Amino acid sequence: MKRRTKILITVAVVILLGGITAASLLSRGKEGTPVAFGKTATMDLVSKVTANGRIDAKRKVDLSANVMGQIVNLAVREGDVVKKDDFLLQIDQKQLAASAEGAAASMRALFSDRDAARTTLDITQRDYDRARRNYDEKIIPLADLERARSSVDTARANVTAIEQRIQQSRANLTAARDTLSKTTMRAPMAGIITALPVEEGEVAVIGTMNNAGTKLLTIADMSVVEAVMEVDETDIPSVRVGQRATVTIDAYPNKTWSGIVTEVGSSPITRTGLSTSSEAVNFEVKIQLEHPPADVRPGFSASADIITGTRAKTLAIPIQALVVREKPGSTPGKSQDEEGVFVVKDGKAQFVPVTTGLAGESDIEITSGLKAGTTIITGPFRALRELKDGEKVREQKEEKTTGDKSAEKK
Repeated sequence: MKRRTKILITVAVVILLGGITAASLLSRGKEGTPVAFGKTATMDLVSKVTANGRIDAKRKVDLSANVMGQIVNLAVREGDVVKKDDFLLQIDQKQLAASAEGAAASMRALFSDRDAARTTLDITQRDYDRARRNYDEKIIPLADLERARSSVDTARANVTAIEQRIQQSRANLTAARDTLSKTTMRAPMAGIITALPVEEGEVAVIGTMNNAGTKLLTIADMSVVEAVMEVDETDIPSVRVGQRATVTIDAYPNKTWSGIVTEVGSSPITRTGLSTSSEAVNFEVKIQLEHPPADVRPGFSASADIITGTRAKTLAIPIQALVVREKPGSTPGKSQDEEGVFVVKDGKAQFVPVTTGLAGESDIEITSGLKAGTTIITGPFRALRELKDGEKVREQKEEKTTGDKSAEKK
């Protein structure tokens, strides 16, 4: 085939395809853009914030070592129920008991010293009284009287000093006995042993400024149970203390528990390790469960729907029908957006600005701009994005599935 003949054939094919495309567009323009129709309706709306988290006790205590020593008696196991002041564990107290006994012996020695000093004071006082009488009778000179007075003052000062040392020794003994008492650990409250990371025979180490001490065990009071949720920063402004919530716990499928928001975090949750600027920012929200299961445990995974608002019998439309576009007349470079919907009027699309309110799961409240029963365009998304004012539209017909066709044949 000659080159000229190939070119002519190619041109003919292009013209034919162009004609088909133009005819299709013309036909579409006459029939209108296929879209889905809907109507504004009055309904009850419920706005929810969904979050994930874990179950935890409202009150829990992490017990750490206050003294260093070997654990010689561990009386509880993880999962045990304890009452307040129940014995938990014993740290070796031999060295501390010896220190306390030494402090007590030192104080007893000071009591003996005080008794001796008081006796000396009595003797010097009598000597002074005798010297004063002798001086008055001019038997002894003034120098002897002053020496006797000086001895009394010295003896009295010695008694006072010993009494001060006794106070110091008593304080040392109190501190030694307090340290000794900390070798015996008792439950500060009633609850369940939810963590026990130590074993009998291990050495407990007290914490310092740079190093954490040995965590001995954790007691949780499960009489009041909370769901600690992580809520996205975009949802936090709508969450308030006192709002109702529905909580589901993964360990109990197909069951829900009601609760109430008791705390909304003011600071974001910090993560350990490396973080990036694109990391999601979450805040901690605590929900107190009403009538939690008796065998619930801290750490169970949970999710919650927090009810942030309700509207009874309000005008609403499907969320996907809402269109955000640049407001006509906006200043270049400082464009303003407006929300609205496309209503159907005489077979054509007409953009109507609206004011929205509460957003539910699939519908959103319309506070102004529309009336109930108005026909609107609800989709598809691509058509809504490209739709223009005054453009002709037609209702998109639903395609029957293969199953429906098979049923019709039967």
